[in-house]
Amino acid sequence: MAQNNSDADLDADPAKRDKSRAMAAIAVLPTLFTLGNLLCGFVAVFLASRPIDAALPWGWSPLTFAAVAIFLGMVFDGLDGRIARRTGMTSDIGEQLDSMADMVTFGVAPAFIAVQLVGVETPFLSERGDQFFDRLALVIACIYVACTALRLARFNIELGEPEEATHDSFKGLPSPGAAGTVASLVLLHQHFLAHRDPTHWSIGAASIGMVAVTALVAWAMVSRVRYVHVMNRYFRGRAPFQRIVLIVVITLLLLTKPQVTMAATSVCYAVSAPLFAIMSRIRHRKLAE
Repeated sequence: MAQNNSDADLDADPAKRDKSRAMAAIAVLPTLFTLGNLLCGFVAVFLASRPIDAALPWGWSPLTFAAVAIFLGMVFDGLDGRIARRTGMTSDIGEQLDSMADMVTFGVAPAFIAVQLVGVETPFLSERGDQFFDRLALVIACIYVACTALRLARFNIELGEPEEATHDSFKGLPSPGAAGTVASLVLLHQHFLAHRDPTHWSIGAASIGMVAVTALVAWAMVSRVRYVHVMNRYFRGRAPFQRIVLIVVITLLLLTKPQVTMAATSVCYAVSAPLFAIMSRIRHRKLAE
């Protein structure tokens, strides 16, 4: 009966009917951005599976384009939630769809790109690719995927808790931050590879570093240490002069040395919370003594 009255009100008031249709059209936008995030993850996996010597625009490698696709997915992921909140069109199905998209773009895709970068072949199944490093890289990639799934599931459950409602921090490294760390190191590795001899020691060191960082961010995602929500903490309202200067400096560094700057900032963010937690524990221990 209430539904019939509502329909009658809409029929009687054309303005309300037009507004309802407009809001229904707006509700499609968050879903489209979420699907854009999901498709970026699929494209990243597809590109990473291409031959490393494939002829692509600007001389970029398939892994470079795959890493860029992950960053594009991060843009879509940031926009879908903001649009849904601004239009009042948040829903349970939107949250579930967002988690599924994040699982592909920030879970499966980075792990696949990482094993492709270090050249993992077929460990455990063939003598040629059954080396210790290949086994280690594949196992860590599997752990990364599992930790991403656990991180997203825990986030959905804890979303309604009071300490999470302010959105000023996260419990554990967010999956986009973990994926961004892996993707930025891929960009840096491919930049070194394009401008140096493939046998140079830094290329091998970057591969080992990639495996180590993948393990680090996998642990950070399921940890209890709190990470700052950068956008909500530092880009809302007014900011002190020192913060503006820092933002300008980082922007200039991105324009001049994008690969190095992105890798450095991503790794610093990934290790920031564990370092602050350790420093805080040491400080409390000293005060207790």
